[in-house]
Amino acid sequence: MKRQTGRFVENLLDSALNRSKLSSPDRNLCQELVYGVVRWQATLDWLIDRKAKNPRPKQFLRDLLRLGLYQIFWLDRIPNHAAVNETVASAGRHGFKSQSGFINAVLRNYLREFDVTKKTLADLKMTSPALGFSHPEWIVQRWEGSWGRDKTISLLEWNNTPPKTFARINLLKAEPGKLLAQWRDEGVEYDFVRRDWFPENLVFQLKSHPPLPQLPSFKQGLFYVQDPSTLLAVHALDPKPGEGILDLCAAPGGKLTYIAQQVRNEARIVAHDTVPDRLKLIEENCSRLGAGGVISSSPLTLNHVSTNFDRVLLDAPCSNTGVLRRRIDLRWRITTDEIKRLQQTQLELLAQAAVLLKPGGTLIYSTCSLEPEENEQLITRFLESNASFQLQSSRELLPFRDAVDGAFVATLVRR
Repeated sequence: MKRQTGRFVENLLDSALNRSKLSSPDRNLCQELVYGVVRWQATLDWLIDRKAKNPRPKQFLRDLLRLGLYQIFWLDRIPNHAAVNETVASAGRHGFKSQSGFINAVLRNYLREFDVTKKTLADLKMTSPALGFSHPEWIVQRWEGSWGRDKTISLLEWNNTPPKTFARINLLKAEPGKLLAQWRDEGVEYDFVRRDWFPENLVFQLKSHPPLPQLPSFKQGLFYVQDPSTLLAVHALDPKPGEGILDLCAAPGGKLTYIAQQVRNEARIVAHDTVPDRLKLIEENCSRLGAGGVISSSPLTLNHVSTNFDRVLLDAPCSNTGVLRRRIDLRWRITTDEIKRLQQTQLELLAQAAVLLKPGGTLIYSTCSLEPEENEQLITRFLESNASFQLQSSRELLPFRDAVDGAFVATLVRR
């Protein structure tokens, strides 16, 4: 999954929590509140504006109301009266004591109308899915045009569900039976995951576990956390021992280390990225997982490493619309203009990848986007101006059909 540039709310929150002294339960509650308010922002604002039209609350007061309403209508574990009292108290602590009565009035109005409002919110999902599921109207209309109302609603529900954690066993260091026994000793609850693009006993859902950085099995590099969808590109790449392989946009290294695992560290793999810190992250992951034969490359060094690869993987920067449930605030950041801009970047990267491939070699183009402009249409545009390539196959993973993050993978062969 390739991120766009910029800082995402999950990164900012992680940094803040790492500096805090909150207990584990309080950290979890804080994360739930932040993620929930960001996800349901449009619906929460709709509720606020029904009760506070003139004047509309300023940003900090709006954030407080969002927090209070989220706890009332989306969080069962916090009593409603406690949610109201704490929201009002928080206004006082932050210098808005004069507004406490206003906040108290809005929230208590909704407590009196709780059952009616719950039904209204449920009806809104059918009558106005963009508002009912808190997504931008333009993207809901786009998806309805592609898949229809029912499948789009399934996708919207998926995006509002906390993502599961999946682990790929690192066969360079671990044997499945032994790792599962170690997980049980470490307090990890897991379940088996089966899909047609990877073998059995490779990927597991981690249902509950201690913090991952504290797990000996994680520190020992016995597994890597990644969604099952990310393995499809490497399956299509089909790397072989002894080959020269380029991962053109390699960070953070999930697909790269799976390539090394597939070839048993018996290939020459070049990991390329444009940002030094991301190259450092690749090196750290390769070291932890024991991925050998990997050469890190920046734009200045790539052409000196090789221009003759057997296989090239381009996991391109994209809109990330297939992973909106993991990118908490991305739904409010992505635009149609951004998709158009990304198209140009993707075409430029495909052209770069093409000249680095041997005749007869395989080029894999992948994204975690659901948008045709970044997927099928982009491949068509590339082939129109690159007659020496042909499309061998392509596949799209859709969350509402495949129960994994969205992804697109195209296999191109140079004649």
